[in-house]
Amino acid sequence: MPIVTSTIKGQIVIPAVIRARFKIKKGTQVNVYDDGKRIIVEPLVDDPIEKGRGMLKTRGKILRALVEDRKKEAKL
Repeated sequence: MPIVTSTIKGQIVIPAVIRARFKIKKGTQVNVYDDGKRIIVEPLVDDPIEKGRGMLKTRGKILRALVEDRKKEAKL
């Protein structure tokens, strides 16, 4: 079990082996809490929906086409 030392600001370095195992990289958010006896650092799962936003760069064309299609279906 690796032992780490905290800085004057209370920062610690998570060992590379553990970061790789839990896919923690730059920008990964973690939840830090205690259970009364221990400090728990838990990586938050990336939201795949939020990550995909803007990926297609359609500037709303697909949404407008969908709305038009729904209007046509409603008239039938």
